Amino acid sequence: MSTTALPASAARDRRINWSWVGVLPFIAFTLFFLILPAANLIVGAFQDANGAFTLKNIVNLGQPAIVRSYVLSLQVSAASAAAGVLLGFLLALAVIHGMLPRWVRPTLMTFSGVASQFAGVPLAFAFLATLGRTGLVTAILMTLFDFNIYRAGFNLLSFLGLTLTYLYFQIPLMVLVITPALDGLKREWREAASTLGATGGQYWRMVALPILWPPMLGAFLLLFANAFGAIATAYALTGSSFNLITILLYAQIRGDALHDPNLGYALALGMIVITGVSNGAYIWLASRSARWIR
Repeated sequence: MSTTALPASAARDRRINWSWVGVLPFIAFTLFFLILPAANLIVGAFQDANGAFTLKNIVNLGQPAIVRSYVLSLQVSAASAAAGVLLGFLLALAVIHGMLPRWVRPTLMTFSGVASQFAGVPLAFAFLATLGRTGLVTAILMTLFDFNIYRAGFNLLSFLGLTLTYLYFQIPLMVLVITPALDGLKREWREAASTLGATGGQYWRMVALPILWPPMLGAFLLLFANAFGAIATAYALTGSSFNLITILLYAQIRGDALHDPNLGYALALGMIVITGVSNGAYIWLASRSARWIR
């Protein structure tokens, strides 16, 4: 009895799809460094020290000190995100639509890609060396203008100082996020507005800004979540004197005086909810704006 060869399509279906091999490192990284740790802290948030189920940790999130830490983190995140969105938008707008030399844009994009990832101890040290009480800028202002910024009320280890430090990576991140949206503004839209007699201000107010509003709001949410989850910069800059929720969480899990890992898990669960809502809203707004900037 003779055998017939399998059709070419059936033979292709039986081949192993080796493309999955390239994705395996990403899957493993996501599983071991994101999904499993998140699942562990979610379970731990509803357990006591003996592993028994409890809601005490969730109830304890209403303590005044914890509420103040959440509020302070929300305020710093919102302030740095709002300033980052405004300054980053103006910077990107000047480079993309400001008729600047061609070399400025790639230089800015390269710097933004590096600066948006520059945080933690190096960033804290850089600002202490620049705007600290004995920092370079502080000394220059004292020497040349006899002006002491600390006597004038500035303090790097404060709400304003921490927000200013966060702007170092918030503004470049905004430049990277908003640049595709600015590139998506078609020249034909401006020409059509001019043909209909619209001024430059009317074009931006009635055409450009309504189109850019969703990506700008999405960028604000992304910057907010980025600042809300930051700990290394704040901890290296202020230590435990500035009671952000991330610093309080670190103290609960790793500290000696406030050691309560399960309460720390509950704090982390609250942060996951806040950042999850922010990132979810950002993804939704980004999908809406993508229809206009294709």
